[in-house]
Amino acid sequence: MKFARIAVTGVDGEEARLVVVQPEAQRVIDLATAWRLRLERRGATREAARRLAAALFPASMSAAIALGETFREAAAEASAAPAEEAVHPLESVRWLPPLDPPTIRDFTAFEQHVRNMAARQGGSVFPEFYQRPPYFKINPLTIVAPEAEVPWPHYTHHLDYELEIGLVIGRQGRNVSPEEARSLLFGVTILNDFSARDVQGPEMSSGFGPAKGKDFATALGPWIATCDELDLDDLTMVARVNGEEWSRGSSASLTWKVEELVAYAACGETLWPGELLGSGTVGTGSGAEHGRSLQPGAVVELEIGGLGVLRNRIGQPEPPGWLPQPRRSSATY
Repeated sequence: MKFARIAVTGVDGEEARLVVVQPEAQRVIDLATAWRLRLERRGATREAARRLAAALFPASMSAAIALGETFREAAAEASAAPAEEAVHPLESVRWLPPLDPPTIRDFTAFEQHVRNMAARQGGSVFPEFYQRPPYFKINPLTIVAPEAEVPWPHYTHHLDYELEIGLVIGRQGRNVSPEEARSLLFGVTILNDFSARDVQGPEMSSGFGPAKGKDFATALGPWIATCDELDLDDLTMVARVNGEEWSRGSSASLTWKVEELVAYAACGETLWPGELLGSGTVGTGSGAEHGRSLQPGAVVELEIGGLGVLRNRIGQPEPPGWLPQPRRSSATY
């Protein structure tokens, strides 16, 4: 199945709803509405049906995933023969981010991308890349929805996209082997790890970060496909800017495989339902690898087989704002 979140207008204003996406039928099914109507047909009062539907299909995708197989089974029932009131045409929906993850760990797992980026600086792949899959944390509170505008922070002049796979954790797990790790996955989505290149580099040279170079915006969507629908080892990945193809790659070129990323994330710490792992950028999957950067107003489209198209427009740069002034060393030695 394919799951997403959309915005609908309810009695209390705009609400987030979980939906099953059926691209072949060009429609989505509002699961809470479908379940409520199903219960009402079986004699439940509207209020009782609403309460149970909201418990099974909350506004939070992470909370729904935490219900385990109960969520998937109920979603399959609700979407099997939905009432017309629960069905929305695909072109009419306003997408929300498909996931509200408590944490985001973003790996760099494609050697070609690391090599390309290093070569542009006259260097080579850092040795630690081959020892264990590196990752950093991203701010989960700045997730950008499909079709939404990406903010351009005032402190950067060089914005870039990054074409990645987002791995959604479905079950609790700790200290698992790669062979066990696949069972922890709920599904996958498209992840665009937007980067302020002129800020990211200096930040990381300090031995910290990235921070402001990454945390301003991360796009997800448009939906999450469950793992049984895809061959995670052979997903075609394409990026277009203003309709022109800039990037093309495949998950087959991962140096660190999906199950190894999950297993390493769970090494010594517990993974929880709804957490998100980024694969890192596929080889050639960023503008910087081609010596190109995004411009205000550019439309960025990331497409991965079976996962739809994640489309965002780049906003205008913010007005100039405060930045720290450099300090002089106070060392006396």
